[in-house]
Amino acid sequence: MQALLVVDVQNDFCPGGALAVPNGDAVVPVINDLAAAFDHVVLTQDWHPAGHQSFASSHDGNEPYDTITVDYGEQILWPDHCVQGTPGAAFHPDLNVDAAELIIRKGFRPTIDSYSAFYENDGTTPTGLTGYLQTRGIDTLVVVGLAADFCVRWTAVDGRDEGFSVSVVEEATRGIDQDGSLDAAWGAMNDAGVQVISADAARAQADA
Repeated sequence: MQALLVVDVQNDFCPGGALAVPNGDAVVPVINDLAAAFDHVVLTQDWHPAGHQSFASSHDGNEPYDTITVDYGEQILWPDHCVQGTPGAAFHPDLNVDAAELIIRKGFRPTIDSYSAFYENDGTTPTGLTGYLQTRGIDTLVVVGLAADFCVRWTAVDGRDEGFSVSVVEEATRGIDQDGSLDAAWGAMNDAGVQVISADAARAQADA
């Protein structure tokens, strides 16, 4: 059984948002079309408290996109984004959220960032998604959303590590591409056994 996993299609990651991914909103119609083809759809939502450790504003003397060391390793510092209850944290208004059977909120712990839909960035704190998917009998994931080089990458790779078959739809994701991060992401996903497929292939897979 398969599911469409839609990662962080939120206002702050779209043009005009606090951490906008170039052309991030272009994924919305593609994702809506795919969601109509899949029987099971799961959404993730970045959901930070104000003053989150990953925000540059929480660290005197640092600027957005600086890298610091925290107790779980390196942390890129971001502009304040997807703060709980703010318009920036809301899903893009054109995204079809009615198709979702589950919304996983991540990054809500003040001292741990969270890219992956499966684990916080410490690599050990689970979101509970694995158990949900397994109890539903879902073994195949088609991943879409934002951003390709961070939350999509880590979600796809962790999904493989958790034993799922994982594909990423190329037309349904966009990247930030910070210091070569996009090429590194595609390489990491390839090394993990993630398949990169077209939207047409994903629709055919959903219909199979």
